[in-house]
Amino acid sequence: GCDSGFGQATARHLDIMGFQVFASVLDLQSPGAQELRRSCSPKLTLLQMDLTKPDDIQRVLQHIQAHTNSTGLWGLVNNAGFNDTIADAELSPLGKFRSCMEVNFFGSLELTKGLLPLLRSAGGRIVTVSSPAGDMPFPCLAPYGASKAALSLLMDTFRSELQPWGIKVSLILPGYYKTGTTCDPAFWNLQKEQLLASLPQELLQAYGEDYVEEINQQFIQFMKVAVEDLSAVVNSITDGLLAANPAVRYYPGQGLGIMYFIHRYLPYFVRDLFLKGFFINPKLPRALRREHHNDVKK
Repeated sequence: GCDSGFGQATARHLDIMGFQVFASVLDLQSPGAQELRRSCSPKLTLLQMDLTKPDDIQRVLQHIQAHTNSTGLWGLVNNAGFNDTIADAELSPLGKFRSCMEVNFFGSLELTKGLLPLLRSAGGRIVTVSSPAGDMPFPCLAPYGASKAALSLLMDTFRSELQPWGIKVSLILPGYYKTGTTCDPAFWNLQKEQLLASLPQELLQAYGEDYVEEINQQFIQFMKVAVEDLSAVVNSITDGLLAANPAVRYYPGQGLGIMYFIHRYLPYFVRDLFLKGFFINPKLPRALRREHHNDVKK
């Protein structure tokens, strides 16, 4: 996942450090791919790969095997992530859950399993970018959060099972950073319009169009706190790859300490109130509002 964000910054950083880097991108002609060509050494190899396409994954696996068969592979960084829905779980189409799982879980699983023989021969590292949304019930992030929860548990399982082989596995759980389309209001407004157009009439009546609009506006407001400097995440990924004893989990980003303290030690209602105050606090659905009940009585 090197078209933008953490993946692109990490590929550049590791290239500067002198590593042979295989950087996968969705599109070899994308601005991100062109930026890597411009800023990196000829040692960096760009590979086109869509994690939802098994043929793409197999082609990349064959290329990497051919170029590392004699040395093994020291590190795999699972960074690619996908989310295009900000809405209640009930309002999120089932296809959105499947899309998140395909990229964020199944794609990473298939790639990791395919590279394990090379990683085992080198006693290497697996570093995976997950999310606090996989640990906590962030409002309106169910498809993304569920896929990241599955990914985190998978990598924890790999960490335990691969210990005898000398492979160390680390998770990166970043705060909110400005990457790719995650901070583009036009992108999220388009997603909101598409969601509204796809909702069954009964659901739209129960929740109200203004309910979905309000969620979208709150999320766009939240985007303003996104951090532009990605160095803390890049340094965490690098430490996971190179430290003699890397951490099992890294938490780059401000405010994660208090967030996890609340999540682990305080009552559920406090946790839920905190996440709504920090992230998104939806208004009441239309069917639950007093004015709606008054209209029905009339």
